Amino acid sequence: MAKRRSRGDGGLHWDEGRQRWIATVTTGYTPAGKRITRKASGKTKTEAQQKLKTLVRDLDDGLPSEDRAYKVAQAVRDFLEFGLPRRSESTVEKLTILAEGHVIPDLGARKLGELSADDVDKWLAAKAKILSTRTLRDLHSILRRAVARAQKRDKVRRNVVLLCEIPEGLAGRPSKSLTFEQAEALLKAAERTQLRAYITLSLLIGARTEELRPLKWTHADLVGKRDATPPIPPHIMVWRSVRVGGDTKTRKSRRSLALPQRCVEALRAQRAKQDFAQRVAGDRWQENNLVFASDVGTELDAANVRRGFRKVCAKAGLNPDEWTPRELRHSFASLLSDSGMPIEQISQLMGHNGTAVTELVYRHQLRPIIQEGAKAMDEIFKDDSAA
Repeated sequence: MAKRRSRGDGGLHWDEGRQRWIATVTTGYTPAGKRITRKASGKTKTEAQQKLKTLVRDLDDGLPSEDRAYKVAQAVRDFLEFGLPRRSESTVEKLTILAEGHVIPDLGARKLGELSADDVDKWLAAKAKILSTRTLRDLHSILRRAVARAQKRDKVRRNVVLLCEIPEGLAGRPSKSLTFEQAEALLKAAERTQLRAYITLSLLIGARTEELRPLKWTHADLVGKRDATPPIPPHIMVWRSVRVGGDTKTRKSRRSLALPQRCVEALRAQRAKQDFAQRVAGDRWQENNLVFASDVGTELDAANVRRGFRKVCAKAGLNPDEWTPRELRHSFASLLSDSGMPIEQISQLMGHNGTAVTELVYRHQLRPIIQEGAKAMDEIFKDDSAA
């Protein structure tokens, strides 16, 4: 009769259904007292014994025993379900589409413990032939973070994705900038539309579209204080975003920006149009104090803005399929650069993290109001009627 193994040495038995020897070792217990085991199998008893010795040795050395049956698809889906707290629905949806379309079909059936850096390199190289570099970075990030989460839960010993470089993919859609003539045509085409103020502010102060959509009238000063020391010009306070939690993209994106005269006029017209829309809507109006709102006072979404922007582009003689609202911000930077403004000041106006001079503007604090952009835009887009 075979000698019984000592406690802690694991177990070895023949599985008739699988026609394999199964090695089993206990690694711990759940809070409910259920035994946690790790298993390995072999076609021969000797092979299974060697795997059992490895499991026991790892347990004795304090090393995590990976779950040999755990697959890449399980790790990725676990990451998508539990590894994205406080992310917006759109972010989760985007990552899920990429994972279900590229990661899981190609690598999902692979056991996570058997996934090698070569596997990942070959997969990324194949994807580089059909996807942009930006999309490759997203795919690499999904897999890397999914494996890292599995590693923390003792499903796998190491993260081989960290060993892999991201190859160069196809060129993405390049961002473009409007020329002065195109920008002027767009501003004129927008004058009698719902998006006049939105387009004017996007182009002339460089605010992000996600910063303008939640902008409230309480954060817009169309008068300023000329007799203050130093004088306070008309300005808006970019303090919120439609991102999760309402925060701006970075801490340095929280800024106050002086308004060029054309922006002041567009916002005054926007206020009058909104008052009229409120009277027409009557009881259907939802007061949110938004500068840019729908016909019933609710916040515009990105699709609303894109549709309206395409119509204005067509009216201005631009191909609506070639331009997006975010390129107004690129145009802002390009026009200022063409006018001779130093890149440090442009970076400050745009709220980029790279600037060394940007100050954080807190709530109820009007200074410093960054005025260089308004002055330059007033010079670029001279208002002949004011002469």
